[in-house]
Amino acid sequence: MFRRSLQVGHPHRTVPTLILVLSAAALLAACSGSVMKLSAVGDPIDDVAQPGGQPAQPVPMSGNGESGTSGLSAARDAAAPHDDALIVRTAQLGLQVADVDAALTKAQQAIGGLGGYIGASTRSLDNDHPVATVTYRVPVERWDEALTALRGLATKVLSEQTDAMEVTAQAVDLDARIKNLRATETALQGVLEKAVKIPDILEVQAQLSQTREQIEQLVAMRAELGDRAALGTVQVAYGIEVVAVTQATQSWDPAAQVDQATATLVDILQTVASLGIWFAIVLLPLLVAVGIVVLIVAVIARRRGALRRPGPPAAFPAAGAEG
Repeated sequence: MFRRSLQVGHPHRTVPTLILVLSAAALLAACSGSVMKLSAVGDPIDDVAQPGGQPAQPVPMSGNGESGTSGLSAARDAAAPHDDALIVRTAQLGLQVADVDAALTKAQQAIGGLGGYIGASTRSLDNDHPVATVTYRVPVERWDEALTALRGLATKVLSEQTDAMEVTAQAVDLDARIKNLRATETALQGVLEKAVKIPDILEVQAQLSQTREQIEQLVAMRAELGDRAALGTVQVAYGIEVVAVTQATQSWDPAAQVDQATATLVDILQTVASLGIWFAIVLLPLLVAVGIVVLIVAVIARRRGALRRPGPPAAFPAAGAEG
């Protein structure tokens, strides 16, 4: 009947209208995170509406005729954080060990016995001393046991930092969005089965592909969040104790000191030679030129002074000679 109405009535209006409604539903599903935070943990969609737009079923009456207060209490208990809360645990340890290789082997055996595994590792030398950094993934149920086992490998715990972040609300939000998008996907599949015009079919298929892509992205995010909550991450840095006297003895190399002293002497001699070259080529000619100029000026000044020097005063005749 519905197929016939699409052909006889107004098919060009019915299918686009349904597509518009379903697009709006998909948009609401993507924005439903803020609404789901007000709902109970577990399956908050059922507190708002059932698939298909039907209102949620009322809480059933108890056998004695009372209202379903027990159901409300159960919802509150589900909403309250308890053992099923998703918590992402991380830790960083700095361990001083007697032997890095032996410590790595024992740590791998201990973590493997607890159901964990090595996520990443690096090894290097620090002043000829081995150091290693290893990242372990440990089931949260054995978290404390793993930390205790790792501490037991150290002669001294140099540093330790642990963090715990609850992600229950994020998981609930993702579950709600995935559920709404899947409901939209089902509705779009129903519309696609009833569409007869090629433009309508292409438009519905485009909306369906976009919805499925969003579902895949959210499912991947939810799986990654669940993995982080199920397996804690411990990053451990291993190193050995370095005695100050031993380190000073190992770091002193007479040959290297001789090389450094010789290099320093050569640098000084090169500097002195460079200064002599600059003095002989640049400064000395300038000083000679300046000296010549000063000498010429002094000679000229002396001659001019000799020409301007007054002669001796004329002698006056004696008084007796006048008469």
